[in-house]
Amino acid sequence: MMPTQQLNSLSINYKIHFLNYIISAFGIIRINIVTLRSDMSLKDSIQTEKLPSHIAIIMDGNGRWAKKHSKERTFGHQNGVTAVREVTEACAELGVKYLTLYAFSTENWARPTEEVGALMELLVYTIKQETETLLKNDVKLNAIGDLESLPEKCHDELMEAIEATKHNKRTTLTLALSYSSRWEITQATKQIAQEVANGNMNPNNISEETISDHLATKGMPDPELLIRTSGECRISNYLLWQIAYAELYFTEILWPDFTRENLYDALVSYQNRERRFGKVSEQLS
Repeated sequence: MMPTQQLNSLSINYKIHFLNYIISAFGIIRINIVTLRSDMSLKDSIQTEKLPSHIAIIMDGNGRWAKKHSKERTFGHQNGVTAVREVTEACAELGVKYLTLYAFSTENWARPTEEVGALMELLVYTIKQETETLLKNDVKLNAIGDLESLPEKCHDELMEAIEATKHNKRTTLTLALSYSSRWEITQATKQIAQEVANGNMNPNNISEETISDHLATKGMPDPELLIRTSGECRISNYLLWQIAYAELYFTEILWPDFTRENLYDALVSYQNRERRFGKVSEQLS
């Protein structure tokens, strides 16, 4: 028989080896779980029955992205087109009916002339290049804003693409061009005032619906989700009337780096929020 001391020593060694084995096995399992999670898309977490019907995006960070890569600002705008394509295709695949992108604000006209010119040229080129993709994905192109202020060539290309895609039904992609919400509301107010002056409208009958029907987004549901990239946390004169009850989602990601996975992340965040519209939680159950 072995002495008691030897037995205790063997017992301790056995326990140590067994413990190391458990730790090693747990590590392998953990690695496999992490790998599995990394292979899964956030798309799998999205509840299709709770998708917003309208997503609005402030595409911000092109200039900073270009600076980060030691390039001119226009380089950032060019690479931002890829993000537009990714997000549009993702919305169409998911079943989001309306996507509105803040492409060029009325305030953007104050930027350096060279940058504005490059942006308009890029817009013309992109519309030409992407029309076929819009048709393939059954996406209808739309535009809101002071479109008459756009350069003639840009305006004409835009109108041609809108005409070419007008029968598409899967998703409506709206570009806000030479747009600002204050401009839009001012235009709507003028139209309503003119109708009252002409005797076609009783001012006592003016309602929220009346105003909505005179906005550029007439016929579209209000956005339920507003996304802004680049870490800025402001609305920047964008769809001020329409986003009254929208969920706001801000991300540090610069627009050219924004992918469909980032869109899925925003949608998962949106679906985890409780939309009460002034009510209490108990009233929603």
